[in-house]
Amino acid sequence: MKNATAVFYDCISFLYPAINYFLKGHRKALIAAVNKAPPGKLLEIGVGNGSHLTLFTAHQITGIDISEAMLHKAQLCKREDTQLLLMNGEDLLFAEASFDYVVICHVLAVTNDPDRLLEQVYKVLKPGGRLFILNHFTPGNWLKYVDRAFHPVSALFHFRSAFYLHSLKGLQRFVLHKQTELGKNAYYKLLIFSKP
Repeated sequence: MKNATAVFYDCISFLYPAINYFLKGHRKALIAAVNKAPPGKLLEIGVGNGSHLTLFTAHQITGIDISEAMLHKAQLCKREDTQLLLMNGEDLLFAEASFDYVVICHVLAVTNDPDRLLEQVYKVLKPGGRLFILNHFTPGNWLKYVDRAFHPVSALFHFRSAFYLHSLKGLQRFVLHKQTELGKNAYYKLLIFSKP
């Protein structure tokens, strides 16, 4: 039986071109950072409709998503050497130390248990491997009041509007290498970690 988040994203998959347009500048910064890394095996958790997949230039890509509708659209965008799988990031079915890189783009605030997802990432990432995270994080400026006001209804859209970087205990096992603030008022962050 599908979980509620998977059903939700199946239903809104047709809206993703508009959502991607709004977030494309942030994703462009993420992909540029990933493309600077030496070639390797890359796992993207929450690949969505896959419209960006051909922008990765150096890596062997495995993309997963919980939405069958999203993966169906992603199949139309992928390169021949890209593998797409229906899978939940909170329960990764890969062997330990399988990937050189893991990418999580606008997923942490929508997954049911972000710390569980990060535990799974730690498991499948090779020692010395890199974790790339792009997400909104509630800042200390006036936007925190907007996030808090919207938080009671954000669950209807299967995400957390009030979402704090310091609350992610699962990141404590990783080493932060770089943090880049994106968007107005530093609402989005691109974070690059490594596994010791």
